[in-house]
Amino acid sequence: MSEPVIKIQNLSKQYRLGTVGTGTIAHDLNRWWHTNILNKEDPYLNVGEVNDRGYIGNSEYVWALKNINLEIFEGDVVGIIGRNGAGKSTLLKLLSRITAPTTGLVKIKGRLASLLEVGTGFHPELTGRENIFLNGAILGMSKAEISSKLDEIIDFSGCARYIDTPVKRYSSGMTVRVGFAVAAFLEPEILVVDEVLAVGDAEFQKKAVNKMKSVSQEGRTVLFVSHNMASIKNLCKTAVLLNQGGVEFQGSAEETVKYYLSKDLEAFESGAVIDKGGSLEAEIVGYKAFRDNKESKSFYTGDQLVLEVDFKFNEFIGNVDLGINFKNYNRELISHITNLDEHVSISGNKGETKKVKIIIDSINMAPDTYFIDIGAVSSGKPLHILENCFELDINKGPNIGRPSLFPKHVKVFTPTKWQFS
Repeated sequence: MSEPVIKIQNLSKQYRLGTVGTGTIAHDLNRWWHTNILNKEDPYLNVGEVNDRGYIGNSEYVWALKNINLEIFEGDVVGIIGRNGAGKSTLLKLLSRITAPTTGLVKIKGRLASLLEVGTGFHPELTGRENIFLNGAILGMSKAEISSKLDEIIDFSGCARYIDTPVKRYSSGMTVRVGFAVAAFLEPEILVVDEVLAVGDAEFQKKAVNKMKSVSQEGRTVLFVSHNMASIKNLCKTAVLLNQGGVEFQGSAEETVKYYLSKDLEAFESGAVIDKGGSLEAEIVGYKAFRDNKESKSFYTGDQLVLEVDFKFNEFIGNVDLGINFKNYNRELISHITNLDEHVSISGNKGETKKVKIIIDSINMAPDTYFIDIGAVSSGKPLHILENCFELDINKGPNIGRPSLFPKHVKVFTPTKWQFS
């Protein structure tokens, strides 16, 4: 059997809450004294709690990752999934050498390129073109090698007009486009991509996924973090589910996604709202659904549906993207609405509370039960994400003429006009 290109052994990462690094010189000296003079174990390895963001805990130390063991082979396309705070981004940062592990070992065979947070590895004062050469040099490529790929990178990014503009002038979407093009086209043996692709538009996401497919077909290895389960199943052969810093499940992408969704379904069936957090610079503090000016959770096709969402602004936010998902019982996304599609701007000052009313004049989703998710994002950064806020029952209304039940495999009712001549 071939040697793995990535070998992770007993990998752990500990953080001290509220501080950078270990926090104080006293802590660092204490670690040094025990490990270098007394030849004993780091005393802080015996303290700390699992990284459960919903639990306050008693320790100021948390384990973002704890005893991870993985082997990834050449040509593998591996999805990394899990809830916010599960340790996905921490794992990729350790693989990318952005931060060092507290304990454990990572062995990497080959050149690794990573695309993590928006703008990671880019110098804001340099132009897009200069950053391409800078990133290529960091990857160990010669100027001639980078030049040979330059036109492909610029063309793929779709940012030719701004390629000689400083990156600090780029939108988050433009930065991601150039960053992904650099990471994909400079031919690393291992490509690591975080959820950052969600910042791009639908057309670019499709291009990026197709590019990752072609990269894997060339025998290169891809690690892909996403909350989009359809993308994980479409792109990845295998997947790893992280939960509170540990590996909870590992298998084929299909098996892992099914297991993950079944765990979330337990929360859905209990009726619990799943608070996925965010920066909370603006937070969702209330939500209701109305039919005929009365609060309701039951509707008929053709009815007007009014959703109200209450926002509290803890900081000034000038551009809130409010998104609402309608998912069926199988967690399939049936519809997504956002203020951006209607060219509506949402903003607020610190301390301000706003009520946003969304009016759907005629419900055209097929009769079924739907779970409603509500999320607020600004410039690609989650402000507050809530899943399973409430259920809506959509029943067959008088605008649907068929006498039988509406077929379950049909997701949307499309009103039409019929003419004869």
